Amino acid sequence: MEDVVNNLISKICVIIPTYNNANTLIDVIGEVQKYSNNIIIVNDGSTDSTAELLSSVSCLRIITFSLNKGKGAAIKTGIAEALSLGFEYAMTIDSDGQHYPDDIPKMFNALTHNPDALIIGSRNINADGMPSKNTFANKFSNFWFWAETNKRLPDTQSGFRIYPIKYYKNTKFVTTGFEFEIEILVRSAWKEINIIPIPVKVYYASPENRITHFRPFRDFMRISLLNTVLVLITFLMVLPIKSFRYITRNKFTKVVREQIMLHNENPQKISMAIGFGIFMGIAPIWGFQMIVAAFLAHIFRLNKIIVLIFSNISLPPAIPFIIYFSYQFGSLFFDNPQEFTIDTIYYLKQQIVDGEFYKTLKEFGYSIIQYIFGSLLLGLSLGILSFLISWTIIKVTSGLKENK
Repeated sequence: MEDVVNNLISKICVIIPTYNNANTLIDVIGEVQKYSNNIIIVNDGSTDSTAELLSSVSCLRIITFSLNKGKGAAIKTGIAEALSLGFEYAMTIDSDGQHYPDDIPKMFNALTHNPDALIIGSRNINADGMPSKNTFANKFSNFWFWAETNKRLPDTQSGFRIYPIKYYKNTKFVTTGFEFEIEILVRSAWKEINIIPIPVKVYYASPENRITHFRPFRDFMRISLLNTVLVLITFLMVLPIKSFRYITRNKFTKVVREQIMLHNENPQKISMAIGFGIFMGIAPIWGFQMIVAAFLAHIFRLNKIIVLIFSNISLPPAIPFIIYFSYQFGSLFFDNPQEFTIDTIYYLKQQIVDGEFYKTLKEFGYSIIQYIFGSLLLGLSLGILSFLISWTIIKVTSGLKENK
């Protein structure tokens, strides 16, 4: 076992990004060297005595920026250097002394048991001494991480981590500041990399001695913008792609059965997901049905997989019937409804397949209103009917199982 641990440790380098932390940097380096000599220091354009102090330090690499580029840029540069040197993992630790290097063995041990995971040191955000603004920012960040990945972590802002950098060789990260640590965490979750939090100690100096490079307004705006983009990517790309892959890898009935068993949801909740999926599949938002369905399912806390499965009612063979009955239902709202022949319906179906549906509907004038009203009424009717039928089937099936 000791050989396994030593072999793994030899694949890890430690990246220490630093900016104007001359008072604590040397102590941090000395403590880290008790556990690893594979240290890469990235001097992010420091204007204090950092460069002078580093001239007497012996470590693997010292990289110096002429100007301050941001913590994210420093870490990305360190990771690129680590990959070029053949390392498979990179530990990051802050140079301000808030992390205790004697927690490093605990992090190494967690990696030994989870060699493909990202290990993150989890601080107690409610501990005495943690600045109140840090506590708020952490809870804020934790919430958005959950919204973007459907995973929960106790501390998404900790800079004490071990990254499995072998999985980032072809990943192009876009951020350069503090927000980088959020971006890489979210994108790791999207890559299905397991993220394991490990409790660690933390030290915060007194307010008069504390050095922070976090610019509240500017950095908070950058983080908010990043989270906005990540949420959009989540609902426009990540969720639909994952759902499609999951469904196509498994038989339809197997997927539905697994989702019902996996989440152990009550019949009403499952039936609501089925009915809502049917409604969204008929809703007059062609091209956006699955995206909007996934977003609303997340908001309403419905089973997203079941919702997405049943929203696929609008497959090409069913489109002519959906359009036809939408116009029939819509005629209930008008004194002189537009009449459509079967040829017109098939023409519209082809326009949907070709992506020209909305443009083509303009040719039919006010009849688009008839279609919209009718499709909403049709979707609502079939959604309610599907809810009642599925609820009845699930209840009867559950009752039969209990009687056996």
